[in-house]
Amino acid sequence: MKLIIATFWFLIFTKLLLFWTWLWQLKEYHFGRFKAHFETYKLNKIFSSFWSIKVPKLTKKTIIILLTGILLEILILFYIFPFSDKKFYFSLLILIIFAPLILSLLILLFQIPTVILRNQILKKAKKKRLQFKSLLVIGITGSYGKTSTKEFLAEILSSKFNVLKTKEHINAEIGIAETILNELRDEHEIFICEMGAYERGKIKEVCEMIKPTIGILTGINEQHLSTFGSLENIIKAKFELIESLPADGIAFFNAKNKYCLKLYQMTKIKKFLYGENVKLAGLENIEGAKAVARELGMSEEEIERVCQKNENKFPGIKIKKGINGLNIIDATFSANPYGVISHLDYLRVWEGPEGKPSASYGVNKKVIIMPCLIELGSASKEIHKRIGEKIGEICDLAIITTKDRFKELEEGAKRAEMSAQRILLLQNPQEIFEKIKAFSQPGDVILLESRVPSELKNLLWKLEK
Repeated sequence: MKLIIATFWFLIFTKLLLFWTWLWQLKEYHFGRFKAHFETYKLNKIFSSFWSIKVPKLTKKTIIILLTGILLEILILFYIFPFSDKKFYFSLLILIIFAPLILSLLILLFQIPTVILRNQILKKAKKKRLQFKSLLVIGITGSYGKTSTKEFLAEILSSKFNVLKTKEHINAEIGIAETILNELRDEHEIFICEMGAYERGKIKEVCEMIKPTIGILTGINEQHLSTFGSLENIIKAKFELIESLPADGIAFFNAKNKYCLKLYQMTKIKKFLYGENVKLAGLENIEGAKAVARELGMSEEEIERVCQKNENKFPGIKIKKGINGLNIIDATFSANPYGVISHLDYLRVWEGPEGKPSASYGVNKKVIIMPCLIELGSASKEIHKRIGEKIGEICDLAIITTKDRFKELEEGAKRAEMSAQRILLLQNPQEIFEKIKAFSQPGDVILLESRVPSELKNLLWKLEK
């Protein structure tokens, strides 16, 4: 009997080991993000996650953590197996109860060698960067718009210069350092570096490594407020890029963002505003890329020639065809308050997949599917009310896939006179799919915002045979 119970305990503990390793990896082993997960998600959501299969992405680090965890389980069983039955079963129960703490401590213990290795990699990257005396480095940071600005800028500059850029999803110090070590070559003239952070000091640390001459601040909002602690800390963290520029450096600021305008006034080096005349939110990212290209000597003709080749004129989204002739706006890369609002504005003026009014333009129904946003701290409720109101103004149907701030989204939507029957909380992908099929018709447009279930995307992508 003891052996059966021990085997059952081993399986449960291993499942918990997988879950906690997955969660810490998801939050990039950052305590602030890990803590914010529990502040945002309801307890029943957390407990349901415990009992679902969650497997971390296998890396050297996670493999070592998992193997160490399994070895720890075996050692524990060998140690307590000789105990009396009562003491043995009680010990197993206590270990299960304290599994989150035990496993989190195990995972955090591995941060010690990780930090040592990280510092060595950063040191090597900094040393290599100093060897490239003529390399022009362009740093890009902000709460939103970083990736699209980087991609547009790289596309434009690559038509005239040899450009290296950080890859998709790479904006933390270790990924940037590895880009320098593995990809930077003598032939590169420009390095475009996207920088993200969850706390103050990180962007400064990256700047000390890459030595940027040009800095682009794409916009600031409450994204990751829960990890920064305050909006003031977010502003100071993003401004670290501009403060790190040399006396002959150049700073570019998004004119559509009030915090950028304030920081523009504070900046003493050569500086520019961009996007002042853009009417549709989000398109200022293209203008920022154009402004930098102009400053680097590219003509309007050269810039426009590249832009005309770019099929996707709106940053951060892809237009796809879905089932039954549906148009799908895929904005599932990431989500922040400004991005959601700008994508809704795009949905408002939707003119068809080719950017031209269709025969049914203005008639087709507009749908948004999105989860509630996370890591917004104390600003979360008000932000979701604002987003809800925007949804109510534009959408014929809204499907929310998580319940954290559904109440606030619904309240905002009702302000814009959207009925409760048109803003729904649906978490099951198949149920959402059936609702979309019943509600929509060919030509309707669906905005997929943020990380919606992959199963749902697979269902919607299927083209009608």
